[in-house]
Amino acid sequence: MQASTGTHITAATVHDRSIRALAREDLDALVAIDAASRGRSRHGYFGHRLAAALREPGLHAQFAAVDDKGLSGYVLARVLAGEFGRSAPALRLEAIGVRGDVQRRRVGTRLMDVLAGWARRHGIREVLTQAAWNDHRIVQWLDAAGFSLAPNHVVDAFVHGGTYSPGRDDPVAMPGAGGSTREINYATGTGNDFERLARDTAEVRSMVPEDLADIARIDRAIIGRDRTAYIEAKLNETIVDSAIRVSLTAHDRGVVMGFLMARTDLGDFGRTEAVAVIDTIGVDPDCAHRGVGHALVSQLFANLGALGTERLESVVAPHDLGLLAFLYRVGFTPSQRLAFVRKLS
Repeated sequence: MQASTGTHITAATVHDRSIRALAREDLDALVAIDAASRGRSRHGYFGHRLAAALREPGLHAQFAAVDDKGLSGYVLARVLAGEFGRSAPALRLEAIGVRGDVQRRRVGTRLMDVLAGWARRHGIREVLTQAAWNDHRIVQWLDAAGFSLAPNHVVDAFVHGGTYSPGRDDPVAMPGAGGSTREINYATGTGNDFERLARDTAEVRSMVPEDLADIARIDRAIIGRDRTAYIEAKLNETIVDSAIRVSLTAHDRGVVMGFLMARTDLGDFGRTEAVAVIDTIGVDPDCAHRGVGHALVSQLFANLGALGTERLESVVAPHDLGLLAFLYRVGFTPSQRLAFVRKLS
């Protein structure tokens, strides 16, 4: 049996002989447990998560609880290495489920204990997750499992098919241009201000591997440290699964001015609808106040509208008030979802 984590975990390793690493062969039983709780099958989502763990074992922790009837519960988590501006690694709890006939036998608690132990051994001191504020059952469970409200802001915006929105899609004034918007339209090759949108003030396209050096340079200028490995991992994910990542770069005469890393989320935290999530956004400090961020977000909304994704979400650190203000300006509002954290000693 092939484990979906790269650490060759056995029952002895986790000190609970009823818990082992989740394996590809568990998929159908896992989907059945989830469907019994959610009322619909999410086979595609869980298939993606298992495949991702086999492809990138160092970034995933996935465990199965078993008994004489087979799979009795599961937990799936992913390592956050740099998303949302993080400087220290954390675990994102993506999904947890328990078979109906063992709901009150502490299976979920034991799975969380095993997950916490794995995190500690890998130098991780926080487990993060989200839940809707009015999902009382899961909020109560999170409380019992040792989670508390996290300080992070969860914000989201409805895509509405990518239709025009003034605050997001209107081009912004550029310094040195007499207070007017930029006089170039990459989409049409004209200077027609009436038809130009924010995304036309830069050449915005899908992120490609050749962008790595420029993205790392911009990120280093903003963050103050090198995160090339994190960015390269995100780019590799784009190549392997283009349906998951919808990342963009903004260019001016061949030079990368900014980037936006985003992905479509097909079911994390119990979601039953596709949601896009912005992980990272950055603009070259030398290109600040030129509408680059607006151009990236405007194009992202247009792309998501074409894909049929109806909601875009992000998580902002409490100290990053500049980013929070920018997201509010382009149409984001406080989400109905709350961020939770479990601190690990």
